Amino acid sequence: MRTTLNIDDAALAAALNATPGKTKTAVINDALREYARRKRLRGLRLFAGKVRWEGNLGALRKRRQRSS
Repeated sequence: MRTTLNIDDAALAAALNATPGKTKTAVINDALREYARRKRLRGLRLFAGKVRWEGNLGALRKRRQRSS
């Protein structure tokens, strides 16, 4: 979708310098995705201490180990 935006030049330049080789569009899209991801993660904090978990952490950790 095409949209006209007034973007802070310094902020865009800093983002482009932080991710060399990306276009302005790619940097803005990445920033929007990251913003949405962080907002979702903040929402998960509301559940801290409210969900009871039952399981065997040791067994889960062993399951993740891979032998060479």
